[in-house]
Amino acid sequence: MEAFTRTIEIELDEEREYPFLHGGIDKTLKVIENSLRVAISVRGNKLLIQGDDGNVDRAEKVIQEIWEVNKNGYLLKPEDISYAIKSLSEGKEVSVRDLFKGNIPVSSKKRFIIPKTETQRQYIDSINEYDIIFGIGPAGTGKTYLAMAMAINAFLTKQVSRIVLVRPAVEAGEKLGFLPGDIAEKVSPYLRPLYDALFDMMEIDKASKLIERGIIEIAPLAFMRGRTLNDSFVILDEAQNTTSEQMKMYLTRLGFGSKTVITGDITQIDLPAGRMSGLVEALKILKDVEDIKIVYFSERDVVRHRLVQEIVRAYERYEKRDPEEQQ
Repeated sequence: MEAFTRTIEIELDEEREYPFLHGGIDKTLKVIENSLRVAISVRGNKLLIQGDDGNVDRAEKVIQEIWEVNKNGYLLKPEDISYAIKSLSEGKEVSVRDLFKGNIPVSSKKRFIIPKTETQRQYIDSINEYDIIFGIGPAGTGKTYLAMAMAINAFLTKQVSRIVLVRPAVEAGEKLGFLPGDIAEKVSPYLRPLYDALFDMMEIDKASKLIERGIIEIAPLAFMRGRTLNDSFVILDEAQNTTSEQMKMYLTRLGFGSKTVITGDITQIDLPAGRMSGLVEALKILKDVEDIKIVYFSERDVVRHRLVQEIVRAYERYEKRDPEEQQ
């Protein structure tokens, strides 16, 4: 059994802090234990933290801050504090409370999205400041998810009057007539990820009513031709699969009072061989336009399961090898 050099005790008011002690905190405490190499146990209304001096101090700091956040009515998920713990372990002065400076409220039930990496924080700041933002990087970095959160927040705070979510239906070459079913059935498979992100942040009933009223629109890119979008927050997802013509068409749809976020992974282009990605071309053409912001994510920003980060890193190493070694 591991010998600990120090034990500290945090005493809480059991009646007032009961939800903190027993309301799903177990997973959060396990994250802290594993990250900071301490042992944490609950005895009545007390938390006991055992470990080495520095780790115990860091664990106490994180727990105290989580407790304060909980007292304000917010419930933190374990993944919401992993960035703060990781930063503390690296010696950076980052606190759980600091994360809330960049939180994005997305519903009336104190639900919010928190940036978990420095690039994500810069991305959110850029969306606040610019009208056209590109988010470029691998899967799992939060490009679309954070853009969706910002769109919902902009709508709830009346900065925009509608949300438009767009994806190219590249797998069907946008020749949707060849697919079975009505138009909703034809495009649904390509737009499902956008629905998933939307329903994760907003009550399904509320979101469904807004979709029925056309206030939230989810559509394939082909439906944008000929339109002008005013007073809207528009997200173009999977933009690496746009053609040059589609990207130019899309960028010229933006009207007054509108904002657009364009996301994509330029290492995952599914266009037919020989077709230039509209996203890759746009990044070259627009890189010096002062009022357009491009934010690049890396594997360090992957916030899915820890193995996703390892997979992205492994593929990047493989793709940098000589062609002969890849045989």
